[in-house]
Parts: sequence; structure tokens; C-alpha cells
Amino acid sequence: MFSSDNLQRAREIISRYPSSRSALLPLLHLAQDQDGWINDEAMTEIAGLLELTRADVYGTCSFYTMFKLEPVGTYVVSVCTNVTCLVTGGPAILHHLEKTYADDPDVFVEEVECLAACGGAPALQVNYEYHERLTPQSAEQIIDAYRSGQRTARRISGGPR
Repeated sequence: MFSSDNLQRAREIISRYPSSRSALLPLLHLAQDQDGWINDEAMTEIAGLLELTRADVYGTCSFYTMFKLEPVGTYVVSVCTNVTCLVTGGPAILHHLEKTYADDPDVFVEEVECLAACGGAPALQVNYEYHERLTPQSAEQIIDAYRSGQRTARRISGGPR
């Protein structure tokens, strides 16, 4: 559920569009910024505000990889395994990071279809910041640099972790 401030903000966002349905993506971002992920209550509330079905909202959430349907850690690590990254080591990076951070609640490792960084493959993002020309070891070093504070990452959510 939106906080009272965010509910007011949601209504302001909706008023900017001639069709309320067009506010769906901005409202999903608002909900994720508030809670860190899109939960069932948020989907139901957004559906009500936009006069959509919950299935419409869920379909949009599940289509876009930027929306998280479960709580995530402080660092969202998106590893590309599409064609160019596939042949240059993306799957090896993914498996190494999944194993390394399996028990770390602050690091959420996910496989993504494409980061549009073929020229620097293999690539990953940490909280949507790009890193290219990686090995499993250099990817781990980058993530550890974020965790230790040597690098700073944008928060993907204003909500609690």
C-alpha cells in the first residue's frame, strides 16, 4: 500500500496522462521505490487507481526485469547471458556469482536477457550501473568494492532492506 504521501504523488502522476493506464510504469516505479519490490498489495492498489485488472499490472511487472516481484538485497547484480555475453563468459560469471553470494542477503544475483552492452561483453550491472569486459574474478571484485564502500551504487529503492 502506498504511504499517504506516495498516494498523493500517485494521483498527481495519474493526472498528467490523458489515459490513466499510461501511468502504470511510473506507479510501479513509485511502489518499488517505496518498498524495494512490487508486492501483491501494491499491484492491487495500482490496479484500483488505474481501473485495470490485477492481471494487467502483474503482466507488466513480470515483463520488465527492472521490477522485482520479491524482496531483493541492497545490491542487484544483473548478469547478461545473451548471445555475445554467452560466448564471452557470461554464464561462467553468473554461476560464480550465484555460488559466491548464495548466502548473502545484501547481494541479489539475477540472469538477464540483454544489457545492450555487446561491445564490452561479458557485462553486468550493479544497481543498473554498467560493468564490462569481465571475468568471474573481476566481477566478484567489483561487487566486493560496492559492499566495502570503495564504490557507491545508486539505491534502487527508497524502502527498507
